[in-house]
Amino acid sequence: MSVELNKKLNDSKFTRWMALGVVAFTMMAAYFVNDVMAPLKTMLEGQLGWGSTDFGFYTGAYSFLNVFFLMLIWGGLILDRFGIRFTGKLATILMVFGTALQYYGITELADSNSVYFGYKAGVFISSVGYSIFGVGAEVAGITVTKLIAKWFKGKEMATAMGVQVALARIGSQAAYTLAIPVAKNFHLDTPVLIGLVLLVGGLIAFFAFSVLDKKLDKQIKDDKTSVDEEKFSIKDVGAILSNPGFWLIALLCVLFYSCVFPFQKFATELMVSKYGIDADFAGSIVGLPALGALILTPVFGSLVDSKGKADNIMIIGAAMLIFVHLTYSIPSINGWWVATVLMIILGIAFSLVPSAMWPSVAKIFPAHQLGTAYALIFFIQNIGLWGVPNLIGWIQKEFCISETINGVNQYDYTIPMLVFTGFATLSLVIGLLLKVANKKYGYGLEKANIEKK
Repeated sequence: MSVELNKKLNDSKFTRWMALGVVAFTMMAAYFVNDVMAPLKTMLEGQLGWGSTDFGFYTGAYSFLNVFFLMLIWGGLILDRFGIRFTGKLATILMVFGTALQYYGITELADSNSVYFGYKAGVFISSVGYSIFGVGAEVAGITVTKLIAKWFKGKEMATAMGVQVALARIGSQAAYTLAIPVAKNFHLDTPVLIGLVLLVGGLIAFFAFSVLDKKLDKQIKDDKTSVDEEKFSIKDVGAILSNPGFWLIALLCVLFYSCVFPFQKFATELMVSKYGIDADFAGSIVGLPALGALILTPVFGSLVDSKGKADNIMIIGAAMLIFVHLTYSIPSINGWWVATVLMIILGIAFSLVPSAMWPSVAKIFPAHQLGTAYALIFFIQNIGLWGVPNLIGWIQKEFCISETINGVNQYDYTIPMLVFTGFATLSLVIGLLLKVANKKYGYGLEKANIEKK
């Protein structure tokens, strides 16, 4: 009888997975918005006059506020102080507002003749919107990660994180697949408008989840067998930063994601210019990693839950990235089927590393430090997500213009792909160092997540 009385919402498999599904919809909408502009790079250049540096500026704007105004750090502190529900609602509202501003920037409403800080009005306004969206998206990311650690503690944590990532990738896949056809059949700004509508639905979904989470908190408080969680204090920041595991995870994170997300922003154009793939189909190929993540991330997450070996899985994923980007950099390898196979391999790597990396953070840090730990890691990640697109855009402008057709530049991607290869190589080195640190400090990264009773 006492066991039944102490049963909480997250003890019900159906309820905890239902709660995850509701939140995953919000993240799916966020990923759709995040990726929907990437396939439109050539159309933006042709219709609105955006150059590679403009696109690089816009893409890097996602992380500008997070990096230079420390918004992610503040987000993590707010998360640990005010909890999942407040932070999640705030983050989603920011995403909706930022996307609305982004949409306005690429419509005919934006003054095309004005210039702000050297950028056309449309470029600047869209970038500001994308930057505000980026704050909301990243804070939502750390919130959902802590949410999963809370609802799935001692249960299928890595699987849950994998499923959340997988469902979110549906948004990415849809963005890459639909962006160009929708823009061609309707208007250039229509894909962003669709994303805005989805995010409003995501906001409603998170409010619905909050009802469940509030009830769970009450059950935890009323459960006399529960151990009171230590409260976060500002001194915990120092404890986090002094942990070698933090720096290794953070460096692996920024290097790995710098090889994936910025690459995908430029990859549609790569598919067209180097591999001769039709523009309508190129986005679907670039979306294959998202499709792979949809299928494989839960599988690998389940493997980490049951077998462990998170350190080895991260190393394998990093090695696969090296192979992908190095092969893309070789000019003589230009068959469309090669490009497709490499995207599939990238999708496997994209599934391996996150399924092992994010649950590992919950092993390195106690629960009351998780929000801030994730925030600091995401902050360092965002340095890469801001800097790398700007770097690639500059490299393209200065060194990679091969010809100009009808006023639209064509680019050679050899040098950019070698840059991505370098980042991937560094991520492998960090993965090996993390394995050594795990043995030295006993993080338990090689152990299974599911607690055996």
